Amino acid sequence: MICEHCDTVYRRRRLVRGEVAQCARCRAVLERHHGMGSNTLLALLLTGFIAFVVANVWPVVTLALGSKQISTTLWGTVITMWQEHSQIVAVLAAATLFFFPLIRIVSMSWLYWYARDGRRAPGFVPIMVTIHYLKPWTMSEVFVLGALVAIVKARVYFEVIADPGIYAYGVLTLLITAFAAVDVRRLWDTTSEQAA
Repeated sequence: MICEHCDTVYRRRRLVRGEVAQCARCRAVLERHHGMGSNTLLALLLTGFIAFVVANVWPVVTLALGSKQISTTLWGTVITMWQEHSQIVAVLAAATLFFFPLIRIVSMSWLYWYARDGRRAPGFVPIMVTIHYLKPWTMSEVFVLGALVAIVKARVYFEVIADPGIYAYGVLTLLITAFAAVDVRRLWDTTSEQAA
């Protein structure tokens, strides 16, 4: 095992529950014990996928002024931004709130489906690289915080009703945070190549 911060090399050993491996030189966290098995992670990933679908199908918020009510989904907001000549913001919102989380959930599900049997999934290496580079770009938590701030500020002018989409994004944010704690790199050690 190599420290990503100071390049010190260590011999990896199995950690017990609650144990954290730290670099003796720079005190960076090298690895944490993770008690969830492949089946548990698959169940969480399925739950995350369901929350993702609900978050993108149901409206996020409804604004009411008198008898008029307007509600929108994430995609309704992205399309409106595109039509209002904010294409860069629309593309970034679509990528960080829809495509990147979806790719990450599907990719991790694919890897852990095969990892249940100790095998590497087809396309293992490119998928691992993709997950590594997508990790910092999955920004559902930023969206949820921004939406909550906007809801609080909009209450001054409108009656604001939080719809199922925002709750689903809240659940998705918690699950994505749980996925971030999973060290996917361990799959390099716990899975083996399939015989050709």
